[in-house]
Amino acid sequence: MRVLVAGDRGYIGAVLVPLFMAAGHEVVGLDAGWYDGCDFGPQPRGYVSRTGDIRDQRPADLVGFDAVVNLAAISNDPVGHLNPDATYSVNDHGAAHLARVARDAGVTRYLFSSSCSLYGDAGDDAVTEKSDFHPVTPYGVSKAMAEQRIHAFADSHFSPTYLRNATAYGSSPRLRADIVVNNLTGLALTRGEVRLQSDGLPWRPLVHVEDIARAFLAVLSADRDVVHDQAFNVGRDEDVVQVRTVAELVSERTGAPVTFAEGASPDTRNYRVDFGKIQSLVPAFQPAWTVSAGVDELVRDMHRHGLTAQEFEHTFVRLERINRLQSEGLLDEHLRRSHDGAGLHGAVAANQ
Repeated sequence: MRVLVAGDRGYIGAVLVPLFMAAGHEVVGLDAGWYDGCDFGPQPRGYVSRTGDIRDQRPADLVGFDAVVNLAAISNDPVGHLNPDATYSVNDHGAAHLARVARDAGVTRYLFSSSCSLYGDAGDDAVTEKSDFHPVTPYGVSKAMAEQRIHAFADSHFSPTYLRNATAYGSSPRLRADIVVNNLTGLALTRGEVRLQSDGLPWRPLVHVEDIARAFLAVLSADRDVVHDQAFNVGRDEDVVQVRTVAELVSERTGAPVTFAEGASPDTRNYRVDFGKIQSLVPAFQPAWTVSAGVDELVRDMHRHGLTAQEFEHTFVRLERINRLQSEGLLDEHLRRSHDGAGLHGAVAANQ
């Protein structure tokens, strides 16, 4: 298929694009470029990436694509709290806008990167795709709202699917340091301690970034009737663990002691997830990673790239990057690029 990947230059996109190309798909990227230059090794090559905002796309921009994979989002709770209206603008209204213009352009498949965060404060019982939403952050709320808006466009010609990813981890050419496994591993290597910001008791479903990409590839290849207007939790049952368990695993792998930040308190984001639906209906999705293997991969790559504490705590932290772009006048309060509001129009080819 000819696939537009929105958010191709982000954490997941930099892993997903090579996987899609290896499977024979023609990929074109679309990215706002917020994290350009925040590189953790060589970036994917061999395809065209357009620079633009999903909120600015028109049907003419999407003509000729068979599918859209929408990874573009404000994908971090601290950034979401920075300006909740901006989060809703991108993650909710922007995602729905991209779905609408894709439908109007004749695109037949739309894969939306949702999140298990929409389950929020769900307690100790494992949630399924039929469970109620209890989001506790603007990010979680925005994903729940987006699913509802995109659902309204589903018809016999336009088929959306919602992939509710567990908390991602693992190495990527666009590393993130602000997600739990990556954060604890990086702290162990750069600060010599596995420092917890909460009491470590909440449950988290985890999934390797490459396995998220595998899920998108499997859903895109699945029979339309199986995935049409369906939500799928993306992860593996074996990797629904308590944060404290992750900290202990990182400590075992690195030798750094587990510590608690001053004032560490309970975290209201607490949910266990059932992944039976995707395993049953999309058997082509076969997760390949365990958390322990992912920690080993992170340790290896962080050593190989000579990761410093400065890089880890600033370059690869989304909130730090957004604050810096805003302080330099490159992004406004709604996280629009202040110098090229034209979005896709006037886009540049990259990654060739």
